[in-house]
Amino acid sequence: MTQRNVAVFGAGYIGLVTGACLADLGHRVVVRDIQPERIARLEAGEIPIYEPGLAELIARNRPRLTFTLDADEAVRDAQVAIIAVDTPPTASGDADLSRVWAVVESLKDAAHLKALVVKSTVPVGTGARIRYALDEAGLEQVGYASNPEFTAEGRAVSDFLNPDRVVVGAWEEATADLVAELHEGVNGPVVRMDVESAEMVKLAANALLATKISFANEIANLCGEVGADVVDVMRAVGLDHRLGTHFLGAGIGYGGSCFPKDTRALKAMADGSGYHFQLLSSVIEVNALQQRMPVVRLKDLLGDLRGRTVALLGLTFKPGTDDMREAPSIVVASRLLAEGARIRCWDPLAPDLSSVEPWTAATRCDSPLQAMEGADAAIVVTEWPQLQDVDWDGALRVMARPVVFDGRNALDREKLTGSGFTYLAVGR
Repeated sequence: MTQRNVAVFGAGYIGLVTGACLADLGHRVVVRDIQPERIARLEAGEIPIYEPGLAELIARNRPRLTFTLDADEAVRDAQVAIIAVDTPPTASGDADLSRVWAVVESLKDAAHLKALVVKSTVPVGTGARIRYALDEAGLEQVGYASNPEFTAEGRAVSDFLNPDRVVVGAWEEATADLVAELHEGVNGPVVRMDVESAEMVKLAANALLATKISFANEIANLCGEVGADVVDVMRAVGLDHRLGTHFLGAGIGYGGSCFPKDTRALKAMADGSGYHFQLLSSVIEVNALQQRMPVVRLKDLLGDLRGRTVALLGLTFKPGTDDMREAPSIVVASRLLAEGARIRCWDPLAPDLSSVEPWTAATRCDSPLQAMEGADAAIVVTEWPQLQDVDWDGALRVMARPVVFDGRNALDREKLTGSGFTYLAVGR
């Protein structure tokens, strides 16, 4: 393997994992971010995000891994610059590329670079525009590649080092060779294509996964109407080798940094090109309705929720992460507060939310049992494994009413109903 000097722009979930894993593969990496507090913590050996295995990976590779606020310092000795900054949605649903363009602008004097690689999720056509900007700056010799990431929070390190595929989109063979070479040592195939196709792969993959989730939720809602059990249905459906078991679990909808943003971005891109993406529009609508379902179900059972106390068990968008971006709990909490309910909540990793709406009006608790004290109902929002060890008999004694809405179909239905709980679930 040829050791390369790499500059990674962005020290978030993707940039930090990318930098640490490339260092682990033997490259010398400088990670640059614009947040002083984040860089200070990294230089002090602290990890600003929760990602299993990341802290150990960074500690092991510190001789080859450094952090900086200075873009010039990051790129000074670099042969490859990687853009891994956030591209949040705008009000129209399009991707906000301002951070991407800020990095491109900072590279205008980096004529020594061999390649600029974009890992950030961007609309199709972004690479062509960046290529034009590089040419206009006299950087025709700097290759360009799209190298989208497919890492899932909670297992990002493993996903990077053991990927299903490494997608490399480039117009020049030499640039594709360089990016493929950077990944020597990962346990997965390199799939080469043009830049536009590589940009589309990430959006298409996330849209399909979101479609599977919304489809499972639609089937769950129908199961609830006709008396079928969606858990049994989807277990059998998933055994079909053409379909697979992944992303067929019914629940209260998807969240996170990718699925909501990327589905909206793909729809906005389709709208901008004059194509009405009907299927994706329905996927997005189903997810929005699904996140509101727990409150509707509780109103059907309890009536007016004004003055009721509801325990939210789990806040992050999925277990194994501290990420609250687009978490369904935000919608659930907002709807409960709009109905006049009081909220007690628990999560083992969610950050301090005391100054963030809607959580300013919620009481944060140290355990699920504490969250359920005096509650008229509990909603499982995130399927944390700790919920399997809850003393549900104890919960029965401390709750005002023994009502549990299992928003992830994660609990033992027979155990809870046998103990005297009113158990509500999704499609069961």
